[in-house]
Amino acid sequence: MQATAVTLKGPKDLDVTKLDLADPKPGEIIVKVAHSGISTGTEKLFWTGEMPPFPGMGYPLVPGYEAAGEVIEAGAETHFKPGDRVFVPGANCYKDAFGLFGGASNLLVTDAARAIEIDHTGPEGALLALAATARHAIAGLQNTPPDLIVGHGVLGRLLARLTCLCGAPAPTVWEIDPGRRGGAEGYQVISPDDDPRRDYEAIFDVSGSAAILPDLIGRIAKGGEIVLAGFYKDPINFAFPPAFMKEARLRVSAEWDRDDLVATRDLVSSGALSLDGLITRRAAASDAAKAYETAFTDTDCLKMILDWEGHA
Repeated sequence: MQATAVTLKGPKDLDVTKLDLADPKPGEIIVKVAHSGISTGTEKLFWTGEMPPFPGMGYPLVPGYEAAGEVIEAGAETHFKPGDRVFVPGANCYKDAFGLFGGASNLLVTDAARAIEIDHTGPEGALLALAATARHAIAGLQNTPPDLIVGHGVLGRLLARLTCLCGAPAPTVWEIDPGRRGGAEGYQVISPDDDPRRDYEAIFDVSGSAAILPDLIGRIAKGGEIVLAGFYKDPINFAFPPAFMKEARLRVSAEWDRDDLVATRDLVSSGALSLDGLITRRAAASDAAKAYETAFTDTDCLKMILDWEGHA
C-alpha cells in the first residue's frame, strides 16, 4: 500500500512523493485524509533546519500533526468502522521516511487509540490539536488562567477564547504585527509598547521567542507565573536578580494529552468553542511546496490547510 505524502528531504527541500506504508495491524485503522494543517512552530524549524536535536527526528521526514479524514478500514481490535470521521495527530507508518509527525499524507495507518471521532467535516477539523494544546496550557486545578497572552496567532487566539469561555476575566493580548491585531472576540489586542502594566499574575507566551523572557519577568506581579506554551529553538536565558525579586515561577506547557483532545472536541461540537476565522489560506496538497513556504514566510497567513481530497 502506498500513500501520497509531503516529504521533507532536507531544509527547504520539500516535495509530494509516493511512500510505502506499513501493513495495518488488528489494532490500527486506515484513514483517508481530507485536510491537514501546517504548523508554523515545530514544522517551520524542520523546514529551516533549525530544529534542536529531538527524539525521532531525521530526514526524509513526513511533517504534519493535524490531520482530519475518514476511516476506510478498521482492524478487528478497534471500535471504529469505515465511514467514521476522525482527527489523527500524525502517524509513524512510512517504511522509508521518518514519521515523527507524519500527518501530511492522503492515507495514514495509525493505532486506533491515537485517533478521535469528530463530527466536523470541514477543514476546521484539522485544528483540534492546536485547540487541545491551548486547553492543556490552561487546564488543571493548580493553573491560573492567563491575564496576558503574548502572540495573536492561532494558538494565542485559541488561548484567549478558552480563557473567556472558562469565565476568567478577558486577557490582554500582545501582538507586534499590526496586521494580526484584528479578529479579537471579547478581549483586547495591543502592542507591548502601549502596555504599562507590571502586575500580571499569569503570562502565557506563545511567540516562540526566547529573547522576550527577560521583559516578561519584569511584567509579572510578585509570585507571578510565566508559561512557555510555544516552541523555542534558542536556549532560554534570563538574569537571576529580577526573577529573584519577583519570586517568578516558570512553567513549560507541552503538548496535549487525550483528555485535552476529548474535552476540546466536545467544546467544539457543542458550539461553545468556535474555530471560525483561524484558517486564512488553503491549498491543494499537490502545491505543498509553495504552501509550506507561504505558511512560514507570509505574516498574513495565520493557518494554512492542505486539501487532500482528489488524491488517489
